[in-house]
Amino acid sequence: MRIIFMGTPEFSVPALEALAEAGHEIAAVYTQPPRPAGRGRKERPSPVHRRAAELGLEVRHPVSLKDTAEQEAFAALEADLAVVVAYGLILPQPVLDAPKNGCLNIHASLLPRWRGAAPIHRAIMAGDKETGVCIMRMEAGLDTGPVLLCEASPISPEDTTGSLHDRLSQMGARLIVQALERLGDLAPRPQPEEGVTYAEKVSKAETRVDWRRPAVEVDRHIRGLSPFPGAWCEIEGERVKLLQSRLAQGDGAPGQVLDGFTVACGDGAVEILKAQRAGKQAMGAEEFLRGKPLPEKLG
Repeated sequence: MRIIFMGTPEFSVPALEALAEAGHEIAAVYTQPPRPAGRGRKERPSPVHRRAAELGLEVRHPVSLKDTAEQEAFAALEADLAVVVAYGLILPQPVLDAPKNGCLNIHASLLPRWRGAAPIHRAIMAGDKETGVCIMRMEAGLDTGPVLLCEASPISPEDTTGSLHDRLSQMGARLIVQALERLGDLAPRPQPEEGVTYAEKVSKAETRVDWRRPAVEVDRHIRGLSPFPGAWCEIEGERVKLLQSRLAQGDGAPGQVLDGFTVACGDGAVEILKAQRAGKQAMGAEEFLRGKPLPEKLG
């Protein structure tokens, strides 16, 4: 098929690679414009941009698709289908209508649960036992379209957003190739109206660890925000990211250090397995504590 691919972050790259490897003609790749990054604030192309360039594909990065000229340029590609994976721009109706077979989206949740921007983070933070990937036919609403294919994946007590992200990214790549192979035979399944939840983008205001919460919630909070944006606490006035944790035995005042890097919560305790000081590399708890024991209480 002649495809337009639309994606931006690392999550989208395996799908681009899988479609190219499957022999589909990729007419163009749409991605977010390069952004200033790093100490020098030099403009850095997105992961999808870099990989598309390596594959010799045409890359387009409009700031918006609302402009009529951009919509006409999109339609002029005369694509059979558009595949959208974490692109980051709203697709106006003329864009949705332009490809002969419409637009398919790879979404990292079991729809209708966790529509929206941060489904992987929210699934872990909420304590969901499973999540997955849906291949959905796009329409004007936010992740409201009918589902063509869906596959579940369990969420383990060790999973972070990082580990789940990588697993679902590969799953999505595999499923989109299957969906295109079976496109004429798949019956789109409307999403049920019950069970709808929204995965709001994670705000900076909710990243600080609140030791007054039960340990099970603190643990999910830490793992759900790892590696990005990172849950954090204060240790002697220094902001430290907490990147991996597990439930532990122990009781004490919220924030009290019980043993090693085990910290009391409002109910129970968590053990921090990986942490990162500002400007430093992430490190395991043993290395983090070497030569610098923790204070009696964390902020």
